[in-house]
Parts: sequence; C-alpha cells; structure tokens
Amino acid sequence: MSSTTTESRDDEEDDERARRALSALAFAPGAIPRSESVEKLTRARSVPSTSSLASPVKRVLSRDAVARARGAYEHDASKPRVLLLHCGGTLGMGTESFENDARRRDDALVPVAGGKYRPLGSSKYLLDVLEMVPEMMDLARVEVEVVMNKDSSAMCASDWTRVAEALHARRDEFSAFVVAHGTDTMAYTASALSMMLVGFNKPIVITGSQLPLAFARSDARQNLIDSLTVCCASTSCGGGVDFCEVAICFGGKLLRGNRAQKLSATVYAAFDSPSYPALAKLGVGVEWNYARLLPPAERYEPIFQLDPNVICVRVIPGMDPECAYGDLYGRGVRGIILEAFGVGNFPETLIPWLTEQKSKGLCIYLSTQCQHGGELRPDLYAAGLGALAIGAQSGPVMTTECAVAKMMLALANPERVKLTTPRAGESQNVDFCA
Repeated sequence: MSSTTTESRDDEEDDERARRALSALAFAPGAIPRSESVEKLTRARSVPSTSSLASPVKRVLSRDAVARARGAYEHDASKPRVLLLHCGGTLGMGTESFENDARRRDDALVPVAGGKYRPLGSSKYLLDVLEMVPEMMDLARVEVEVVMNKDSSAMCASDWTRVAEALHARRDEFSAFVVAHGTDTMAYTASALSMMLVGFNKPIVITGSQLPLAFARSDARQNLIDSLTVCCASTSCGGGVDFCEVAICFGGKLLRGNRAQKLSATVYAAFDSPSYPALAKLGVGVEWNYARLLPPAERYEPIFQLDPNVICVRVIPGMDPECAYGDLYGRGVRGIILEAFGVGNFPETLIPWLTEQKSKGLCIYLSTQCQHGGELRPDLYAAGLGALAIGAQSGPVMTTECAVAKMMLALANPERVKLTTPRAGESQNVDFCA
C-alpha cells in the first residue's frame, strides 16, 4: 500500500474522529483549561469510549481536527451564519493577568496590574475559541472579526461607533451577531448599540466573562454557548423565536441591553435588569419570556453620530453645585443626567445653578437614583417644577447607562432623537407586582 493511500486513510480517520467527537460532546461544567500559546498546548485527540460518556468530560480537540471539522461545518447550509465580533475584555485575556493571592486564601484570584491584551488575528482567534469551545460549531457556522482588543474601561463613544459600523457593514451577510466585550462598560455599549441600530432586526448578543477562557473555572465557555443558543433560536437563524434586539447574555440570563446593569464584580451572574424582566433564562432548557421581547421594527434607521460631552450629576444632600461643578457648559459639557431622589425630587438650592447652565445651552435630563420605578414625577415637587419650567426634560425611568448613551445620540441628532420618546424598548413601564 502506498504512503499516499495510508496518509489519505489517516486523514479520513481523523475527520471521522473529529465528527464523532463533536457529536458526542457533553456540556461540561466550567471551562476547558487552555494554554495561551497554541504551540505549547497539549491536545487530547482521542474520542471518549462509550463508558466515559456517563460523566462530563472536558475535551480539547487538536487544531488540525478543529480546522477540518470547521471546514465541513462552513459548507453546511443547514446551520446559520453567526459573526463573533471581538472587542476585548477578560474573556480573551492571558492567564498572567491574574495571580493567586496566597495571603488571603489559596483559591483567590486577583488581577495583576496591566492586564495583557495581545494583537489578535481573526483566523487565529477563531481557531483558539473553537479549539476550546468546539460545541459552537455544532450550533452555527461561526466567523470572527476582531474590531479591537481593549479593556472595556477604556471604551468610549468613538468605539461604540466602530462596533455599530462593523455590525452595519456585515448585517446582510449573517443571521445573528455575538459581541465579545469586557464587563465593566458592557451595559453602556449595549445601550448605545440599541439606540444606534434601531430596526437592525437581527440578534445582537453581547457577552463576556468574569475570568479568562484560559482558566479552568472560567464562565466564558458557558456564556459563549448560551449566546449562540439564543441567537440560533431566532427567526433570522431559522428558529421560531422573534428575538431581534440588542441583548446581554451573561450568567444564564438574557437581558435587554438597554435595561441591563452590572451589579457584581465577583459572581458569575454579574448582570441584572432591575426595571425589566429577563428576556430568557438558560438552564437545562431555555425559558423564553415571549411577551417581553421587542417586536421587529418596520424600518432600519441606523445613526452613527454621537456627542460624547455628557456627564452624570448625582444629587447629594446639601451639595453646593457651584463649588462641586461650576460652569459645566463653559468647560465643554453639553448634557447632564441629573440623578435626583425618588421620582424626581432634589434641593431647591440647585435651581439657580441649573437655570444659569440651561440658559447657556446645557441639556438637562432628570433621572433617579432608584433602581426600580416607572414614570418620574418631578412635577410633584417645587424643585422638580422649577427644573421643568426652565426646560429640563424627564420621562420614564431609564438606566444611567442608557440615559447617557441616548443623550449622546440626541445631542448629535436633535431632529431624529428625542430624550422622552421611546426608541428601542428602553423605557416601558413594568408592573412587577402584577
């Protein structure tokens, strides 16, 4: 038998082994340990025996096997095409960005100053992810585009525009989109994308992790699988769920992006939606909240212009605004989110300062420091009435993250975006006692 025939047969056996492994993969708890250097990674290529499938097994396929299996899936028209946009964050960080703190307890992981963010190539990054989470290929034909690789605390309005434009440019090519993002400002990015891409009418699911994919107990693996799962359930992917909005999928919950907030820096269920129910909960199955899904829009109306000169002003009892903030407009600020007490109350001593700033052109939106609530009613109070009289705006409660993003959009597009007009499901009232 010739060496060529033997090599061909070996390749066929490898392909069959990869296909069998992909079909037999169990959803193991936790993530698969992974070396940051692909060249140094020891890969398990064997297919588990029937007896081993009784318990969850962590598997890492070889790069060659993943590449061959990926090629087969790319030509499988029965699976939807999903684009994974990478923006940065903990999910892709190196293991050297964390270390054990022996002074506290053996299993305590603490960040090391200067987290490692390497230049990434789209093809290599895709192979890295599929090598560690091969189940993704069982759900969809996944492709990757690395938009940036930044710590999310460094994200700004111009970065939101880059991500929105990347999604817009590939909208007709893919059935759904997953955005890998850092957790610190994920709610801001989700809010901005929902405001900028009204009528996109395909799932845009933002996810990330509390620990890098390289860690054995990382939540990255499950978050990626959950994100793909909800995407593939959508009608745009051939499923039966009218899910076509910007959402955050994290810790077993699917949340409307512009209603979500990061509430914990340490637990895996880091995000919640204090003023709106979850769109879905992911456990053994997926429990959809069909009544709360945003219906498809009639028209696609993307807007990419933002004015970043916005700040939040949190009302503090007894504060002197002249001392604390002075001439905001004179320093370039063009809009403030004034976080008042309750349904819109604050000390009347702020009115002279607000009047002066408003006369110069500052846009003022009254918000609240409360996480729960529906419509704000500043007209119930003398200070609130005074603010409304000088032209401050108010309305249904929005999260701070959403209010900031919406004001940036409204300042740059005053004729198209109104702060008090709902745009992407960001301000419907919800009766949680019903």
